[in-house]
Parts: sequence; structure tokens; C-alpha cells
Amino acid sequence: MQIEEKPPFDTPFAWIGGEERVRALADRFYDLMDLEPAYRELRAAHGPSLDGARDKLFWFLCGWLGGPQHYQDRFGHPRLRMRHMPFSIGIQERDQWLACMDQAMGETGVPEALRARLRQSFFQTADWMVNQSAVIRKLP
Repeated sequence: MQIEEKPPFDTPFAWIGGEERVRALADRFYDLMDLEPAYRELRAAHGPSLDGARDKLFWFLCGWLGGPQHYQDRFGHPRLRMRHMPFSIGIQERDQWLACMDQAMGETGVPEALRARLRQSFFQTADWMVNQSAVIRKLP
């Protein structure tokens, strides 16, 4: 049996560095989405402005990581799947979201041990958000 070390902080929010670092992560995530062609489909799903989404991600991540519940204070329970149901989210969008977030975590200096834990948690959440099944097309 492998025993994991206790994380160096009580919450991921503290480990990442608090609100300033969470804001940097959310901002870099949306900057990358806007700049990188690899995230084209993900960007297209967000409409012309990313400002509202940028703030909502910051507010959500603060609480999700164990910090202040900014999102819940403004909107109530996140109900992620319900709130994302109007958007077409397939495997491609899921994978682009995860890649964009991983790149943002790397570029904003999220500690590698925390990044590995968050990568796993983000995958579980993003996979749960998928609402379009993959269609396999066969050539005639």
C-alpha cells in the first residue's frame, strides 16, 4: 500500500497562493483560449466576450479550491452540469478545456504536486460536463 504525503497546506486555495494566484490562473486560462489556435473550438463556444466567464471562473475556483465562496455568494450553488447544459460539450471541447487549463497552470507556476492533483480533479469534472456523444463515422 502506498501512503501519500500530506499536502503542505490545508487547502488547494492556500497551496496555490490565494486569490491573487487564482485570479492569475483564471486570467491566463482565458488569455490562452483567446490566443492559441489549439483551443479554437473551445473559444468559439464562449461568444464574443470572455469577461463574464473570466470572472465566473475566478469566483468558482476560489470556492472550489477551498477559499472564499465568491461564486455561491453571487449565484447560489454552482450546479455546473445544469449551467453548462445549453452549451454543446463533446470530447473535443473537454480535452481542449483540460489542455488549456493545464497550460495555464504550468505558465502561472502552480506547484507540480498540486497541478497533478488538480489535473485529476479537473478531468473528473470536465468529463462529467460532456453532453454530446462522440459519433464514429465510417467511410462508405
